[in-house]
Amino acid sequence: MRHGGVTDLEPGAAVQAAAAGTPFRRIELLPNCSLSVRGAWFFFGTVAFATLTFAFYFVAQGFWPVLPWAGLELGILGWALWATMRRRRWTQTITVTPDHVEITTRGKDGERRIVFSRHWAAVTLRRAHGWHPSRLVVESHGNALEVGSFLTEEERRALHRRLAELIGRKAESPELETALAATATRGPEDSVPGAGPPAGPGPGPAPW
Repeated sequence: MRHGGVTDLEPGAAVQAAAAGTPFRRIELLPNCSLSVRGAWFFFGTVAFATLTFAFYFVAQGFWPVLPWAGLELGILGWALWATMRRRRWTQTITVTPDHVEITTRGKDGERRIVFSRHWAAVTLRRAHGWHPSRLVVESHGNALEVGSFLTEEERRALHRRLAELIGRKAESPELETALAATATRGPEDSVPGAGPPAGPGPGPAPW
């Protein structure tokens, strides 16, 4: 189904590019979350044990209002850890081929894959306003999709530079092989800390 410059396709733009020997670049975006599920349970259990130990001690002394507050604190901590564990499952894969920019988003609602025409796509970094962070958007023909919302400001700026080199300006996309060569020769200061290792150029393993 086609909507302006955005297309919902069956899986496999990068898979097809790899099979055909066409150059492509795949960028994996992962949230910064080093805490494992087991570590979260251990942390919560340790805090809960210490909190309830002190709470019951004060209850025994007659200060019973301490117990509801202790329960509220543990509830807030549990919610925060739950939200963190859900967030670590949110990932995005950006695949750039000579003709398309394919973005796959995986989160609580499952997987969504959208493809832009590379020739008509543009990458825009919208400035931060007040408490609202900057937004990195891939757009074409009035359609837009935000990428890297879970990255830090530094990571988002680095990703913007990389995508701008690979995609170019609207209706002015550079040859992908040239863009890949340019990104391959950059220094480590231009890397994206929140991005996984890229795949390409040339035939490579399927990205999913």
